[in-house]
Amino acid sequence: MPCTWRTLDLWLLLISTVFLVAASTNSSLTDRPQRSFIPPAAANTSLSVRVGTKAVLSCPPITSTAVQVTTWEITLRDQPACTRAYRRDTNETRAKNCSDETISWDTRHDQNPVLQIDPVAITHDGYYRCEVATPEGNFYQGYHLQVTVPPEATLFRGKNGTVVCRAAAGRPAAQISWTPAGDCDTEEEPLGNDTVTVQSTCRWEDHPVSTVSCSVSHLTGNQSLSIDLNSENDNLKKQMLPHLLRRMKCNPMPVTHRRTIYDTVNRVKRSEVLQSEVDGLCLHTS
Repeated sequence: MPCTWRTLDLWLLLISTVFLVAASTNSSLTDRPQRSFIPPAAANTSLSVRVGTKAVLSCPPITSTAVQVTTWEITLRDQPACTRAYRRDTNETRAKNCSDETISWDTRHDQNPVLQIDPVAITHDGYYRCEVATPEGNFYQGYHLQVTVPPEATLFRGKNGTVVCRAAAGRPAAQISWTPAGDCDTEEEPLGNDTVTVQSTCRWEDHPVSTVSCSVSHLTGNQSLSIDLNSENDNLKKQMLPHLLRRMKCNPMPVTHRRTIYDTVNRVKRSEVLQSEVDGLCLHTS
């Protein structure tokens, strides 16, 4: 009957032992034929993963039959380090200080001991390191994982003739630029969930423009929004005129006032509803 390990610390002790034995063995390689094994170089990789997706982290590329123990060490912000280990000869796994169920082994860790995070959350920002123990030594692969959140981009008219471009709740903070360039004021507002809202307010007093665009640059992808300022003015008239006309419906007024309102309505691109309202509002000029 196979014997079980008492603690995860014994596994880590085994890894150290394998490393020492490998070092001793390598010192006598000159006395025997060289093996064809080429160890992979230890590496650290920066990895950006979008929130809500699945992340798969791989160990050093070593033939699975050569691996004796695989250990993942996970260091997240403001949390104790989590350690997950797999011993191939007994097909056993152990975990220490690991409470996040969204971080787990791949379904076939005996063949491919990768770590998967599904779904990725902002709290998964941190450092992940895989260590594999083989007869030739111990090898490592590390990941600095950064979780990204796409911002929600909007473009709208502000006060006093300004235009506002907003990139809400992004991670990291987005960058905003304008075409054409104007007199702009950009502010960042950190939110409680580690995201940032960036808002840029622009005006073009010295050189009036009819159309402006803002570009939102972000690790998750870039967005471009445009607004036709002349069209916005027409839409504003469409919104205000029906209310004005209803208030003045059939009230006595000078002919010049009626003519002014009638001419203004004709200059606006009207919908059928607005036209029907105008036709029944006593705007007779004769």
